[in-house]
Amino acid sequence: MHKLENEINGIVSNLLNDYSQGKDIDTVSSFDHPDKAVIIEIIEKLQKIIYPGCFKNNSYRYYTVRNNVTMLIEDILYNLIKQISIVLKYSSEWKNVGNDITANEAERISLEFLKKIPEIRAYIETDVQAAFDGDPAAYNKDEIIFSYPGLYAILVNRIAHELYLLGVPLIPRIMTEYAHSETGIDIHPGATIGKYFFIDHGTGIVIGETTVIGDNVKIYQGVTLGALSTRGGQKLKNKKRHPTILDNVTIYSGASILGGETVVGKDVVVGGNAFITKSIPAGAKVSIKNQELRYNYDSSHPVESAELEQDESWYYII
Repeated sequence: MHKLENEINGIVSNLLNDYSQGKDIDTVSSFDHPDKAVIIEIIEKLQKIIYPGCFKNNSYRYYTVRNNVTMLIEDILYNLIKQISIVLKYSSEWKNVGNDITANEAERISLEFLKKIPEIRAYIETDVQAAFDGDPAAYNKDEIIFSYPGLYAILVNRIAHELYLLGVPLIPRIMTEYAHSETGIDIHPGATIGKYFFIDHGTGIVIGETTVIGDNVKIYQGVTLGALSTRGGQKLKNKKRHPTILDNVTIYSGASILGGETVVGKDVVVGGNAFITKSIPAGAKVSIKNQELRYNYDSSHPVESAELEQDESWYYII
C-alpha cells in the first residue's frame, strides 16, 4: 500500500509540473470559464417557455402559466447574466474591462435576448407546421415536438443564433454543439435560417456559419451546406464561405452544396448525392446521371454491371 501511495504521489507531482508548462489546456480556474451544464439547463428552461403546454415546470404544486414563466425567466436571466459576464472576457473589447461594467453589459444582452423569445416562438411555430406538412409519417404535431431530432436542432439553433447576433462569444457554439451531440445535426449558430424550415431524419447534416437559408426549405439526412476549402484557416474568418439557399428548395440525402458564391435558386430540387459548387437557376432539378450497379450472384458468375436510367423517382432518396 505504501508503494502504491508513492506511485500516486509521483504521478500527481508529474501532472502538476506538466500543468506549469503554459499549455493552452492548462487553465483550471472554474470562475473564468462558462459552465456547460448551466448552459444546457438554460436550453431546457427556454424549451419550457417556448412550448408552455408541452414541457411543464413541476416546481409548483399548483401550476399556473404566469408563475411558471416568471420563475423560469428569473432563473434564466440570473444564470445567463453570469455566463455572459464570463464569456465576454473572450472578446478583446471586454478583456480588460472591470467586472461591474461587464456585468451591466451582460444584463443588457440577456434582457435583449429574452425579449426575442416571442420571435423565436413565431419561427418555431412555422417549423412545426413545416414538419407536419412535409412528413406523411407524422400523425400529429405533438409527435414532432416530443420526438423529432430535426426540430430540436432547429430550436437550439434559433436560440443560439439570437445570442450570436448579440455578439455573445462561445455560449452559442456550446449550445449548438450540444444539440449536435444529441441529434447528429451540426448547425453553426451563425447560419441564417428562414421560416418553415424542415429537417427530415437529419443525422449527418452540416450547415456552416455563413449559410443563408430562405423560407420553406426542406433538407434530408447527410446534406452538407459547406465551404469549398478551409485551407486559409483564420484568414477566412468573417468571409462568406457557405452557400445561399433561396425559398422553396428541397435537398435530398447525401447532397453537398459548397462555396460562398453558390446560390441555389427558388423552387430547386437537388437530388440525392449531388455535388454542387456552382449556382443553380430557379426551378431546376439537379440529379446524378448514369448510376451504375455492379453485382454477381455467386462465385461462379462474373461481375456484371447495369446502368440505371434516370427516372423521375431516382433522386428522391429518403
